[in-house]
Amino acid sequence: MTFGIGTYGLSALAGVLTTLSPCVLPLIPILMSSAVAGHRLGALALAAGVAASFTVLGVLLAAFGASLGLDGDSFRTVGAVLFVGFGILLLSSRLQGQLAHLTSRISGAGSGMLSRFTFDGAVGQFTLGLLLGSVWSPCVGRRWERP
Repeated sequence: MTFGIGTYGLSALAGVLTTLSPCVLPLIPILMSSAVAGHRLGALALAAGVAASFTVLGVLLAAFGASLGLDGDSFRTVGAVLFVGFGILLLSSRLQGQLAHLTSRISGAGSGMLSRFTFDGAVGQFTLGLLLGSVWSPCVGRRWERP
């Protein structure tokens, strides 16, 4: 399969339109205003970080899935099972406590790493964009199917 310039252009447009998803759109004004307050090019740096993160994660996951022979439906099925499992887990306060205990070391390590970063300036906003892109990447998903 070969891709022309139109394919790349439509892919870029689809990527821009993903900011209209309900899990991203409400946060854009807050993030952009804080990015501009951090540096005059902060909004551009934040957007570049998100775009880089989306691109790298998308390519790596697609390559990983293709190398294993998995298709998008398999990933969606696994994601749906995990989503339902976490939903069931959250119905019990005892199970929630056990999950919190099991994940507390990871959470503590993540908090420790984040405390080392400063998100001031353009480099900080780019770093924040990388982190936000990795968190928001599940919101992107495949929206359109080719006939």
